[in-house]
Amino acid sequence: MGQRIRELRTEQGFSQEGFADKCGVHRTFMGTIERGESNLSFQNIAKVATTLGVPLSTLFRDLEGRAQMLAAPVAAVKPGKPKSTRSAR
Repeated sequence: MGQRIRELRTEQGFSQEGFADKCGVHRTFMGTIERGESNLSFQNIAKVATTLGVPLSTLFRDLEGRAQMLAAPVAAVKPGKPKSTRSAR
């Protein structure tokens, strides 16, 4: 969702700092959202949509495909002895 917010924000000409201010959150928090390091509460999702002047569905558009990719099973790892991460001395 963070990438989608960044995409819509930049399309409308908002700086990250200015947009965060209009949403009522700190600019560093907005950065963590856009990088996918923080999650948004529903209340903040609604604030973002309102600030952008878009319906919630616009924020969530195309996220289903991305979510399916993230939830896809990871390729099986071959069984065997794990390699040591310790360095030789």
